[in-house]
Amino acid sequence: MSSIPAPEDRRARWAVSLVFFINGASMCMVLPRYPELVRKLDLTNTAFGLAIGLGPIGGLLAGLAAASLMRRFGTARLSVGLQVLASLFHLTIYASQSWLWLMASLMFASACDAITDISMNAHGMRVERRYRRSIMNSYHGWWSMGAVVGGLLGALGAQVGLPLLWQGGIGFLVFASLALLSFRHHLPGHDSSERMVSSPHPASAGEVLSERSSRLPRGMAKAMGVVVALGFVLVFTGSIEDAGNSWGALFMNATFTVTPFVAGLPFIAMQGAQMVGRFLGDPVVDRWGDRMTARVGSLLAIVGMSLALLVPHPVTAVIGFALVGWGIATLFPAAFRAADELEGIPHGLGVTVVGWLARLGFFLSPPLVGWVSDQLTLARALWLVPLYAIGILVLSRVLDTRKERHLNVDSDPFHPVAAS
Repeated sequence: MSSIPAPEDRRARWAVSLVFFINGASMCMVLPRYPELVRKLDLTNTAFGLAIGLGPIGGLLAGLAAASLMRRFGTARLSVGLQVLASLFHLTIYASQSWLWLMASLMFASACDAITDISMNAHGMRVERRYRRSIMNSYHGWWSMGAVVGGLLGALGAQVGLPLLWQGGIGFLVFASLALLSFRHHLPGHDSSERMVSSPHPASAGEVLSERSSRLPRGMAKAMGVVVALGFVLVFTGSIEDAGNSWGALFMNATFTVTPFVAGLPFIAMQGAQMVGRFLGDPVVDRWGDRMTARVGSLLAIVGMSLALLVPHPVTAVIGFALVGWGIATLFPAAFRAADELEGIPHGLGVTVVGWLARLGFFLSPPLVGWVSDQLTLARALWLVPLYAIGILVLSRVLDTRKERHLNVDSDPFHPVAAS
């Protein structure tokens, strides 16, 4: 059988990539306008952080229903339809008139985003099976590219004084239209068509966590400990990413006298470096393995944020946030890969639980940073980022390493293979 993908498979890959791009751009376009929303609504950092932190609750709850929705509507319809709804709720963020309005908009947008995230990754896996090689990192690279483009557009909108509602309305029309246009090129047929495993449907967190089996297979308890550790790798990663997403522009405004466009550069730099790291990360991982890549990346994040905070200048801040983004670029694919290859637990359980836990970082970090910044300063609150990176460094031993697969790992209880 030819290894060259068929034309419809290539079109499907670009269609899924477009949804990833839109998913990143739609939400991230609003981030550089956060300082304006804070001033407009007269919010403290604690109140703003609480609103940002409560938003992911919608995603945590909605993610539990993803599998049943995918079975009913299919991953193509669900990813496109929920992305259109997510863009609509992003519009309501721009239109916020109170703290409650902002929090509710973030919560509904997060709920739509969670289902879009699961379904677009599931459809992307269908395409990957047809390609017979890994292409998932490129999808996440397109997400980061969308985040950079969205951040640039948002920063430019802030610079020229484009009204919030105008930016939101234009964004909704553009992103919703592109998402709908991508639908015709998604793969047809049932989502289990390319699946080579016995269970044709991906399990959701709700279904997995509600299973009533009281007798765990041998080694499953230890393996689940590894899954939880992998989940906390992504909790720390999400918390680090939130530092650039939610607080980068506010940090620049609080620390320096800069234009609105420059205030948005830390976020753009972080996402830009993350994008490059994702597009170029596969050769690095093949050479070093996920474990060593994560360790080097966590050290880069520590150095980057320390540079931004110890040598306060707009240029060092942008460079520091870029180093942070580069450092965490490959962690999400690494953690999902380790969970998916973990022996000793049912197929799909590891990825499902890790994915659900990953959203805790976006839930817990914003109110913590907001509270610490109100008690001290935002610059001091951002010292949490190096602490998160140290957590990744400590937990990196649970990640896979291709260079060490030939070694005897039975003595290492934290190794994904030995944990079975």
